[in-house]
Amino acid sequence: MPANEELHSQLEAMRPLLVRFAQLQIRNQALAEDAVQDALIAVLEQPERYAGQSSLRTYVTGILKYKIIDALRSATRERQIEPDEGQSEDEAIDALFARDGHARELPRQWGDPDRSLEQKDFFRVLEVCLDKLPAKTARIFMMREWLELETEEICKELAITTANAWVLLYRARMRLRECLDLNWFGQHAH
Repeated sequence: MPANEELHSQLEAMRPLLVRFAQLQIRNQALAEDAVQDALIAVLEQPERYAGQSSLRTYVTGILKYKIIDALRSATRERQIEPDEGQSEDEAIDALFARDGHARELPRQWGDPDRSLEQKDFFRVLEVCLDKLPAKTARIFMMREWLELETEEICKELAITTANAWVLLYRARMRLRECLDLNWFGQHAH
């Protein structure tokens, strides 16, 4: 773990790259900067969680991916109210409703809440299964499947051969499949 002052300077140095990465995903300057800020705060609030198993940049990028996903989800749920020229924010809000208090536009279909909850439960089970993997196996799986790093990048980062990387990825997939078969799909099978 880098010293606190060193950590601050490393994070500040990578901030422009992180903002650029977030902007490519979010396409909104303010939301991208917020996501980066949240990721950096998460690292600074709990520096002990960075174990040094990967580069600091990879670690922060992993956190940032979750922040980006959160920002994208909230952006689709929240509609920004932009007042027209010469219109106050209150007038813009009032324009959304008819005199009787009903909304002028019907809300969008919410989809299937049960299915959404089931999906969240699945990802919780997947996370538990990942935690049960050996640390190096879980790390390489996340680098490949979540961070979408190329095999060459992973091999360089972990100082392993391509053959070793593929063996570790195969083992990770097999163990995850077994864990999910027992803890997720087994409970739904009839």
